[in-house]
Amino acid sequence: RTTKMRMALSACHPELVSESGQHYRKNATLVLRLALNDTARALVSPLRSVAPLGLAFTMAEILLSLTIIGVVAAITLPSLTGNINERTWNTQRKALYARMSQAISLMPSLNGYGTLTGDASGSVTEDNVAETFVTAGLSKVLKINNICDNTHLQDCGIPQKYNDAVGGNGTMPTTLAQLNSAFISASGYYTSNTYSALNTKAAAFETGNGESVLLFYNPNCVANMGETGYHYSQPKICVNMVYDLNGNKGPNTVNKDIGFMTVLYPSDSVVAAPIPWNKLFTGVSNTDASAVCTEKTGADYRIPTKDELAALSINSYMVDVTGATVNGTLYSSTKFVTANNKISNWVILPVIGEWRIPSAGAAWDVLCVKR
Repeated sequence: RTTKMRMALSACHPELVSESGQHYRKNATLVLRLALNDTARALVSPLRSVAPLGLAFTMAEILLSLTIIGVVAAITLPSLTGNINERTWNTQRKALYARMSQAISLMPSLNGYGTLTGDASGSVTEDNVAETFVTAGLSKVLKINNICDNTHLQDCGIPQKYNDAVGGNGTMPTTLAQLNSAFISASGYYTSNTYSALNTKAAAFETGNGESVLLFYNPNCVANMGETGYHYSQPKICVNMVYDLNGNKGPNTVNKDIGFMTVLYPSDSVVAAPIPWNKLFTGVSNTDASAVCTEKTGADYRIPTKDELAALSINSYMVDVTGATVNGTLYSSTKFVTANNKISNWVILPVIGEWRIPSAGAAWDVLCVKR
């Protein structure tokens, strides 16, 4: 072994080996230093051999590469972030709908809360109905962190401005007339001795999961009577809620972080929370109405039910899909047997919330909603 070491040292560093055959004259530290130098040279040598091949980068090349990476990131990150937000909102929306549906089902009846005094013109002189509905009714079956009256809605995270489903903007309504003036008796469309939709004030609350909810309430709501003739959706709607999944944070846009839920009928209540497609399909025949959504938008959308169209109707100014929910006549997937024993789809005139029997051979409009 000593002979081999001497031969190796003699080959690399002959100055360390004497003619008399001693391994080295220097101390061991010098031998170690020289051995490390040899190892370093062995590692660097291959890198020197490949440098001429172009693997060394100039500062300009590095800056160009970083610029390209930055441009690609700027293009792709908003899309990725938007997709993540959409999935988050969808999950939150479904969870809120499930909790609210369960809470409503636990309430004995949805009408009769609060004190409401008004005249025939729709002017309200005393109104605490929405706030009382939340404090005395909903809060008993749903975890609520904060309740705000009509003058302190922003304290519950309700934004003052919002964007509708097609890019317009508006001011968040605080009374039923501001939400949809056709749904109060002052509009002149609905007249009845047994029903009066007065211009009630909204209240707000924050759920235990952090959603902000603006609530409109009709204490005079009535049950579904199985009507087979034209009638109105106004008296059937007990509660309408406009929710914001993240409070005052953006984008405050309908069908993204903002949506609505409408509760119909005081008992055996139905909670409708439609998410509308952003385009109206006009001039659709009765026989084609049920299939148009899957044909035009794919499997993610369908024709709405009668109760969902009532929800779209009362919130029509917030949806405002090309003005369709204000001006069109929309099909419902809900069918009924007419007086002459024919099966037909209901249609609704959203501007006045009126349910109608479609005329034979008439072509109406379809507004699809997400499944």
